[in-house]
Amino acid sequence: MTPPDSAPDLLVLHAVRITGLADTQVVAHRYGLDPAGTKELLLDAEAHGWVEHTSFAGTGGWSLTERGRAENERRLAAELAGVGGAGEVRDVYRAFLPLNALLLRACTDWQLRPTAGDRLAINDHSDRAWDARVLRELEEIGDGLRPLAGRLGSILTRFRGYDSRFAAALARARSGEDAWVDRTDVDSCHRVWFELHEDLIATLGLDRNAEP
Repeated sequence: MTPPDSAPDLLVLHAVRITGLADTQVVAHRYGLDPAGTKELLLDAEAHGWVEHTSFAGTGGWSLTERGRAENERRLAAELAGVGGAGEVRDVYRAFLPLNALLLRACTDWQLRPTAGDRLAINDHSDRAWDARVLRELEEIGDGLRPLAGRLGSILTRFRGYDSRFAAALARARSGEDAWVDRTDVDSCHRVWFELHEDLIATLGLDRNAEP
């Protein structure tokens, strides 16, 4: 049975939630939506007080207001109840948390390379064995993600793609593009993982700060 697609207005609001501050093109691209239609939906959401557009120093984008976060979670909960997938998503989330701890440690090890005199020394990526170990750990994390992403994608189509995006980022990192492990301005392993984490807690109505 093919999982259902989410409504465009839900996807636009949710794309703003999981991408953070993003312009209209980025919001539309997140779920493959029409940019013109996305702009109209964003303006409608702005009129309801759910999103706001800010600009600073030549950059800017859309972000959710507190009312928008509440509306987003209300719609996600209703959608999940409608497909009867709440229990499965909660099970996936429980399996996700140990992987999340491993991912955070791997990203820290990518950024820092402790020395005898400085345990917070920046990793300059000159130690190939150190970096190779981190990349192997990320590959194992990706292997663990794959079945979880499959389970999520069988509930709603909007959950699809996290595993393939993570694998694509890791492949670029393995080819020598260090930014694709942890940079936030590209679709890196860390960025993909952050979006998945935000997707899960938003869908389940959880508080990220209250996690174990």
